[in-house]
Amino acid sequence: MPVDSIRERIAEFIELETVSQHPPIQIVERQSEDGHTRSLVQYTLSDGDVVEAFLFEPQRKSSKTCVLVLHQHNSQWTIGKSEVAGLAGDPMQAFGPALARRGVTVLAPDAIGFESRLGMSGWGTQLAPTLTRPGGSADGWLQYYNQMAHRLVQGDLLMRKMLSDCMAAVSVLQNINSEGMSIGAIGHSLGGGLALFLAALDTRVAFTCSSGAAGSFRHKLAHGMGLEMSLIIPGFAKQFDIEDVVRCIAPRKIFVVSSEDDALSADADEVVQRAKDAFEGMNCSESLEHLRGRGGHALDRQRFNAIVNWTLAQCHEAG
Repeated sequence: MPVDSIRERIAEFIELETVSQHPPIQIVERQSEDGHTRSLVQYTLSDGDVVEAFLFEPQRKSSKTCVLVLHQHNSQWTIGKSEVAGLAGDPMQAFGPALARRGVTVLAPDAIGFESRLGMSGWGTQLAPTLTRPGGSADGWLQYYNQMAHRLVQGDLLMRKMLSDCMAAVSVLQNINSEGMSIGAIGHSLGGGLALFLAALDTRVAFTCSSGAAGSFRHKLAHGMGLEMSLIIPGFAKQFDIEDVVRCIAPRKIFVVSSEDDALSADADEVVQRAKDAFEGMNCSESLEHLRGRGGHALDRQRFNAIVNWTLAQCHEAG
């Protein structure tokens, strides 16, 4: 089936609308860092939600290309964009400074349910599990659960909301990048899954790197694994799987990063191989790359460096 047709079917299934948001940003504060500036910015979505994001701008640009970095989940709802900034959480998630110091403009927004968008505390904790991870709480879990559940009972999806927000972030970067150069999207775990779906369904994304997220529904269901709440899309696994999402990115470039001991991307080799048919059919098989590292789900220095170096290579190639 042609890539465009699969893209249209998935977008229709999720009920993802065509991009219509081009929100202007408001700079809240700006701080000089090593080789770049970090600005806290806000922009308002068409549904009234206010998004906070960090904008990293290099002191010396080496590329006109901009990159959207989507943060991980890690059951740490008080941490989102700040982890991408290296201000909290895992240093192996600090893609903002790593790219900005080397000349690339980066936008890192908070996803719905995280950090500045954690939600209303009045939803309570009586049904939530006990969580002890720093940045994770029973209240945060329940609020995030309700981001999914409240939408489901109204015929909406958390994935649709998250992707709509990501598409608005691409529009923000288009406004910033007035010269009209390329925009890339990268992320790990939750961010890696969103980067996959975003690049598949929004062709303004010129290249993407997805880390720790290329596990199929097929494998997760067969092995009784939990599903991240954004992946709870009723009926999706009857018609599609993750390789179909990857196929939709052809002929644009994609770098899939997985790890041998990561259950969340255990069958990434198979997913990539299944997706290659579409890339080979469009004579762009070299556009689909896969790094199979060692270790668990959390990024290590090897995979972090590989993601940064691959992203920089795409930015410099684009100009």
